[in-house]
Amino acid sequence: MRLFVAATPPAERLQALDEVIGERDELLRWVPMQQWHLTLVFCGEVDDAVVPELRERLARGVARTPPFEVSLAGAGTFPKQAARARVLWVGLGGDVQTLTRLAERCSAAARRSGIAVEDRPFRPHLTVARARRDTVDVRPHLERLASYAGEPWRVDAVRLVQSTLGARVRHETLAQFPLAEFPLAEGALS
Repeated sequence: MRLFVAATPPAERLQALDEVIGERDELLRWVPMQQWHLTLVFCGEVDDAVVPELRERLARGVARTPPFEVSLAGAGTFPKQAARARVLWVGLGGDVQTLTRLAERCSAAARRSGIAVEDRPFRPHLTVARARRDTVDVRPHLERLASYAGEPWRVDAVRLVQSTLGARVRHETLAQFPLAEFPLAEGALS
């Protein structure tokens, strides 16, 4: 099965972003809003027999991270040249350092379970669109999203998700893991 680990912004934060994006360009394949998420680690194809160990290791790793706040903020493209982009994404603000540490723990859990995950730095983002073919000039979309600053939200859980490709991509949550139960310092949440 094809798996990834993700944090998901609350519906109201996604709806606010959706309104700012506005009209969709047909040159892009827009990710449906209900599938928007922050990928912490992409596991790829995983044998069913590995999933129980992965779940156990993710639960332990995630539980070592306290809840924290992030927000959707800014935008960018892969590659960086917006005139020849393959992916349009929205960035993150807030406690990105803790988010990165959480992603590293999830990646370590996958590796210790025998999954060969990519060894590259975590680049926190939420993908909103991909080029249908080759590359696309997304500068108008990037200009509209570059100054976007959404309201913060509390990340208090991550999900292990199975992704089924096809004419219509489906995401199914296999497990959800809460972050640490100990309280945050007073005033840490808005």
